[in-house]
Amino acid sequence: MILKNTQITAAIFDMDGTMFDTERLRMKTLKKASMELFGKSIPDQLLTDSLGLSSVSAMQLAKKEFGEDYPYEEIRKRADEFEMAYVKEFGVPVKKGLIEVLERLKRNEILLAVATSSKRMIAEEYLHDADVYKYFDVIVCGDEVTCGKPHPEIFLTAASRINCNLESCLIIEDSENGLLAASKAGGLPVCIKDIKEPRPYIKEKTWCSYDSLQEFLHDLRPDTKKYPVPALNEHFPQNNNQLTAGIHGFGAIGGGYIAQIFSHWDGYTRPSRIIGATRNQNLRNMVNAFNSYHISYKSIAYEQSIRNVSLIDIDSHEEMVSMYLESEIIAICLPEDAIRHQAKMIAAGLLERSLANKKPLTLLIILNKINAASFVKKQVKKALLPLIPEEQVNKILNENYFCETVVNRMVSAVSKDELTKQIQRSLNTLPDSITDTKGFKKPALSLKSITKLFKDISEIQNYLSKVSLDLFHSEPDMILYAGGNSPLLPYLRQIKVIDNIGDLQTIKNRLSNGTHAMIAWYSALLGYKTIGQGMGDERISQFTEQLINREIKPALLKRTPEYKEYISEFTENFIKRCRFSFKDPVSRVGRDPIRKLQYNERILGTIYMIQECKIPSSLAEFGAALGFYYGINGTNVKDKESMKLKRLYDQLGEIESVLTYSGELDGKPCRFLNPEKDKETIYRISHFFHNMSLKSNETPA
Repeated sequence: MILKNTQITAAIFDMDGTMFDTERLRMKTLKKASMELFGKSIPDQLLTDSLGLSSVSAMQLAKKEFGEDYPYEEIRKRADEFEMAYVKEFGVPVKKGLIEVLERLKRNEILLAVATSSKRMIAEEYLHDADVYKYFDVIVCGDEVTCGKPHPEIFLTAASRINCNLESCLIIEDSENGLLAASKAGGLPVCIKDIKEPRPYIKEKTWCSYDSLQEFLHDLRPDTKKYPVPALNEHFPQNNNQLTAGIHGFGAIGGGYIAQIFSHWDGYTRPSRIIGATRNQNLRNMVNAFNSYHISYKSIAYEQSIRNVSLIDIDSHEEMVSMYLESEIIAICLPEDAIRHQAKMIAAGLLERSLANKKPLTLLIILNKINAASFVKKQVKKALLPLIPEEQVNKILNENYFCETVVNRMVSAVSKDELTKQIQRSLNTLPDSITDTKGFKKPALSLKSITKLFKDISEIQNYLSKVSLDLFHSEPDMILYAGGNSPLLPYLRQIKVIDNIGDLQTIKNRLSNGTHAMIAWYSALLGYKTIGQGMGDERISQFTEQLINREIKPALLKRTPEYKEYISEFTENFIKRCRFSFKDPVSRVGRDPIRKLQYNERILGTIYMIQECKIPSSLAEFGAALGFYYGINGTNVKDKESMKLKRLYDQLGEIESVLTYSGELDGKPCRFLNPEKDKETIYRISHFFHNMSLKSNETPA
């Protein structure tokens, strides 16, 4: 591996203070043990001076301070007991970034060793507890060498055991003595700051220096291999990093797509926790009970399990702020109106994050809207201004990464009735003995009883594994396109960073978003329940292909020829996905016709684009007529916007007046076509509309 233009073949890690945040814990336990056994605590300066020394050297310093009668060995042993008790209860405090660093080095064929001043008994216990023992080829401990740091013996020993040339070996340390030992050994000392900053003359001996392992990881990423977009059936990374990812809006796209992107992460590790925010209490209870759920890809008969998931209440201020404080990245998967309502929650989370001096947060804006980042920033700014000065508001907005996206996947949520039946079917397979809790009684500590307990637990786990939560039906397209300057996004496997994301948003908006709605309207009016069923009708499939290939695609290629590859890819994938969308209800896709038919939005905006390219737009105009007919005919009485459109038509009395309406509708601005500029377009849409019977038992011609 080449790092900073240097060939690297091996890396030797110090343990305490470098990999684990144990130096502070050790200081605390040594103080406690000294007070208990000697009646006096150890001064902070003495403990700091002992960092990185072998036990022999540390004992000499302690006896110099307290006299030859100071029971250092007994105190150290008692401190070890305190420390082990703490670790047994709370676990080893692992430095953030460690797992990701080890994974990247290991998978790039770097030999790894530990060289620690700690005794082997403690070192192995800690390495196993932190689940990092598996990464290391060699472990050398303080009780196995004659001379402690700053003598180079421990690093020379470790290097010889992994047969590495020290000139190409990173030695990763935090203490002055450790860095001096690394320099004397002839390796490449890498300083990871812990409790105290090494003195300048020691830092001069280092190859490079970082404030944290995460900062070192930032340098490591560009020089380690980047994994390509994964195959759908490729396993998620086996090992968890120490990161949390959030999903603000755990609906179809959030739970059925973004959670998968987060689970693949960078191909090396995956987040230890994905937090999803939803108002659906039943969904929260079910997912939190299993800590996982399934996504079903019906078109290829494949299921994928998403794990390490917990759901929180989107209306809980405390839980939402906690998600914003803990997360490395948060995907905002909300429609426009919901973003307006949730802006206060986003603002509160970003404000608390700023007050806590957390590093900048990456916000993925999953919204079918051009300039979505500006829209979200505007709403968040509006929510922040009553709380803090505008200068501070602007600082918060500018220091975090608001990244717009283009989604290239169709996802739908499983209905409540289907989910209930699914759980009932799974539970019906469980035997009555599953409720027998005798096996959970604490057994006598014999091999036979322990084996019996594990057998009982295994049997229960086997049955519980059959109780699956299939929450989302999805299509298999993988890539999420994203813009923005977040340093994290280029390393996530399923994200492709695009410089001019606005161009791609426009292409998708014109190519698929509007067309998708037209297919839904047409399908509903012909009596079909899902997009897939509708596409089985030759009238709908022919309309879709001709609309795209004769009008929309040629106009896009004329306007943005540099995106020919994306346009062709989107076109092919979109039509294919629609044909297989048997779980995508037309009532969902066709909802909110007013929003989709507004001036310059996805339908009328597409018509204008086609006309500007001097291409006939009759098919797109027919699609617009379908939308107006869908709403006015009351095809979906549960859709509020359809009912608004019907009331507007009943009030105005003719379609031409609706098409040229400009004003407010239930307190919201509403504008369709321009009566002067769009005369011919209005005439053609009206003509199509009038050819569609308003009788509920007839379908459009």
